[in-house]
Amino acid sequence: MERPAASVPGAQAIARAALLLRLVSAAGTAGKGVRELAADAGLTRTTTHRLLSALRAEGLVDQDERSARWLAGPDLFLMGAAAAPRYDVTHLAGDIVRSLAVKTEESAFLSVRRGDETVCLVREEGSFPIRSFVLSEGVRFPLGVASAGLAILSFLPPHDVDAYLSRHPELVSRWGDEHDAASLTRRIAETRDRGYAVNPGLIVPGSWGLGAAVFDPAGRPAWALSLTGVEFRFGPDRLPELGRLLLAHAHQLTTRVQSARRS
Repeated sequence: MERPAASVPGAQAIARAALLLRLVSAAGTAGKGVRELAADAGLTRTTTHRLLSALRAEGLVDQDERSARWLAGPDLFLMGAAAAPRYDVTHLAGDIVRSLAVKTEESAFLSVRRGDETVCLVREEGSFPIRSFVLSEGVRFPLGVASAGLAILSFLPPHDVDAYLSRHPELVSRWGDEHDAASLTRRIAETRDRGYAVNPGLIVPGSWGLGAAVFDPAGRPAWALSLTGVEFRFGPDRLPELGRLLLAHAHQLTTRVQSARRS
């Protein structure tokens, strides 16, 4: 995610607390222990525990008494409910995601952009019995890694793309050589040309993904629809048809979101 400017008083503490909130939220009902959270956040256990304790005092996180794992707190739910009318489009997208899963027989998803990441909001299983489990509700990926994030990144203004790549040189060490600036620039150009992104098993070998951007009323790529499945289901004989269906559903959702936001 983009970090607040270091010159802003208290920005580092806020950024660390926000990161822990995202990590706890992404863990869902299973929660995470302080050791895991510290490692994921790049913080010491002492700092992590201090921040979590402060967040717990405010009702933003909670701790299971038996397992000592940290979970999302009640006030976080209330804040989310208050923000939902402005940001949540899942009520507009549910039938479209289901239709995409039915027509393609693959797993279909809705993801939203949050800063420099995408977060999966909705998953619908397709009828094909062999599935990919790379993506599920709450899972985050950096822009340009999963197909949804690549689709969103590809339709940002060029200066935003350049700034993102400059901020994240760690993509190569975390996700492989196909995520260096040159490779991502090439894949962005290919995505713009065809209209949808293709992830040829770059996260998990053999698990392919397609992604198409969904645009807000200002024409910004704010969400994405995507499909995932096993490699042989995404061959050259089938890929164009999957892409056509994906783009048609993304266009339908874009039209619906823009109409709802303007009304």
